[in-house]
Amino acid sequence: MALIRVVVNGALGRMGHEVTRAVLEDPELRLVGAVEEKAPQPYLPAPETPDLIPFSSNLGSLIEKACPDVVVDFTRAQVAMEAVRIALPLKVNMVIGTTGLSEADLDEIRGLCDKHEVSAIVAPNFSLGAVLLMHLAKTASRFFENAEIIEMHHDKKLDAPSGTAMATARLMAEARGSRFKYPSTEREMLAGARGGELSGIAIHSVRMPG
Repeated sequence: MALIRVVVNGALGRMGHEVTRAVLEDPELRLVGAVEEKAPQPYLPAPETPDLIPFSSNLGSLIEKACPDVVVDFTRAQVAMEAVRIALPLKVNMVIGTTGLSEADLDEIRGLCDKHEVSAIVAPNFSLGAVLLMHLAKTASRFFENAEIIEMHHDKKLDAPSGTAMATARLMAEARGSRFKYPSTEREMLAGARGGELSGIAIHSVRMPG
């Protein structure tokens, strides 16, 4: 069976490094390239393998040379969408772990997938526990009229709410089929004290060092 050829976009980031390592360790995958906004050298420093992994700041050029089956993206929302607009029209599938994508971004991804007959998975959290949490929240949402989400991350988190919180809220709203009851507050002593709101679900983001 042919190996799945993978390019990692955002290879030097924390998650990008983990994905790179996981791909190198998987016997069914082959890492054929890596991308960073500023690639300091032509090959990715990867002590886990003797292979020379092409390293570039130009995703389109790397795709043409490396011919990947899939691009795995762990960058920022704006960078991820730039990658989407490059990879999908070239008929390269994508796995997007980047968070902070808007509804308009998701609609654009769907449209490009349909147009170019390729696939993209948008997964805001790869943790088994988080996936189970989202599934359970979706199931429970059919039985409750009120819901709020409190999520906590480190202070370096770029987006708020997190992609996991947003995905959970969307799944809950979809399963319920109608808005949740959002309690009205007569006096909000501080603007934003009730958090953000999606389909009647209040979402509160906590950011602390550590």
